[in-house]
Amino acid sequence: MQELKVPSVGESIVEVEIGAWLKGEGEPFQADEPLVELITDKATLELPAPFAGTLKQILKAQGETARVGEAIALLEEGVAQAEARPEPRAPAQEPPLAMPAAERVMREAGVAPGEVRGTGLGGRILKEDVERYLEERPAAPPPAPEPIPAPRPPAPPVQAPTDRPWRVDEVVPMTPLRRRIAERLLLARQTTAMLTTFNEADMSQVIALRRELGEAFQKKYGVKLGFMSFFVKAVVQALKEIPELNAEIRDQAIVYHRYYDIGIAVGGGEGLVVPVLRDADRLSFAEIEKQIADFAERARTKRLRPEELMGGTFTITNGGIYGSLNSTPLLNPPQVGILGMHAIQERPVAREGQVVVRPMMYLALSYDHRIVDGREAVTFLRRVKELIENPVRLLLEV
Repeated sequence: MQELKVPSVGESIVEVEIGAWLKGEGEPFQADEPLVELITDKATLELPAPFAGTLKQILKAQGETARVGEAIALLEEGVAQAEARPEPRAPAQEPPLAMPAAERVMREAGVAPGEVRGTGLGGRILKEDVERYLEERPAAPPPAPEPIPAPRPPAPPVQAPTDRPWRVDEVVPMTPLRRRIAERLLLARQTTAMLTTFNEADMSQVIALRRELGEAFQKKYGVKLGFMSFFVKAVVQALKEIPELNAEIRDQAIVYHRYYDIGIAVGGGEGLVVPVLRDADRLSFAEIEKQIADFAERARTKRLRPEELMGGTFTITNGGIYGSLNSTPLLNPPQVGILGMHAIQERPVAREGQVVVRPMMYLALSYDHRIVDGREAVTFLRRVKELIENPVRLLLEV
């Protein structure tokens, strides 16, 4: 018998929350097959089996916490022997479906769907089925008279029970990841002098370039040419020219980063996470797109590693994939800048004295005013706009 212990899952993480067990007690597993989810304040990870065997006993149930190095299960190594198991119980029969009018009458009369025999298509309960049931069921005997209680002091007013039982609240504990997101958002508000400046970019040239080269790009590299790689390239170029946005405050000093680790906000199963493109200035368009696609897939399947979410010198977030037209992105401390992309929308704009319709995107740059002045922020955003509107400059870095 061997112990399954919580491994080291990243710098500064000493405790995890046990997520869902992917195998039950007595179930066999193969080597490297995921056994359980571990939830940290940075990501949800799957813990793989160190060998093939059987899960003999779960020591830590879902929702409990465990420290790094603590045993959470007992494993038996070797091919599992077939064991006699009781026949699975038959699933509980689902109550028949009821039409909306029938549901309303049953709700008012306090009748459960299982009490009424439906005569509609597929056994559906109709309104007349409920009315027939109410007419035919025997009347309940009148309740016995209650003794008159002795006088007592008046009770404080209590809210009467609602006659709408479907109005219920569900209380769900926050996961460590969601708590961490909340803490960092609050930290950004409390510890930075955040301002936001806005601009808009004409996406015509990028769209035309993707339409012209997209098919060949995908055939060659096996990944789609998206918008994000253009923005990563534009941001890196602008950061080289405006280094104040690629910095952080550390104690009483300003630290200027001479490398470009760009955080890319992606939606995971439990919230927004920000994996980091390391040395983004050294990556090609294809390498950027491949890494972002990999981040997005592993965020959905909870396979991002904690170290991939650490660091970062600047962040890009794209609310446009959810339909956002404009927003104010929040800083990701200790970073001092974050660029918000938004939905592309055709709008009338003036070009050389003429009103034309162009695909436009609002851009938002939030920055920490403690070390970034308005001039640097506006110049940075204008530079991103210029590079996006003329993407050939991204290839020539001019």
